[in-house]
Amino acid sequence: SRAVAVETLRREDRSLIFATLATDAELAAQAYEQKSCGGIGAGVDASEFIGRTLQQSIVHAQARVESGLTFLASVGSTAPFVGLFGTVWGIYHALIGLSGAAQMRIDQVAGPVGEALVMTAAGLFVAIPAVLAYNACTRANRLVLAQLDGFAHSVHAFLVAGVRVASPARAAD
Repeated sequence: SRAVAVETLRREDRSLIFATLATDAELAAQAYEQKSCGGIGAGVDASEFIGRTLQQSIVHAQARVESGLTFLASVGSTAPFVGLFGTVWGIYHALIGLSGAAQMRIDQVAGPVGEALVMTAAGLFVAIPAVLAYNACTRANRLVLAQLDGFAHSVHAFLVAGVRVASPARAAD
């Protein structure tokens, strides 16, 4: 039965993205079968009703998998500037230390400049992994959403026409 298939998917889908889509589609199919004859949606056929539900479920899944990407993008783009600010601050302090001295010593410059370089390195140390993580997550999300779209088409065909459609990747296995 359809409910057993959805429950099996729920157990196997750790992210619950695919299971949620299947559950939403199953609920839409049940709601369509039990609908009354009147109302604003009386002229909508099962295919369109379930299709709209699947599209809405995909949009919610996309919002869910993309949460956190804005933070990664912000960290990746601003961390180098924080490091640069630290560099400017360290050089500024080095110059202030030199301005009041009658004689210049290397330790008056080396300490603040060393701190400035540490700040630059810290900014890059934060930015580079954030950008790499952002790119990896964006690619993974794109792949999952493409799989989800194909899965939605298969669920739609199953619920509307009773046809089981094997994905090309699974058909080759």
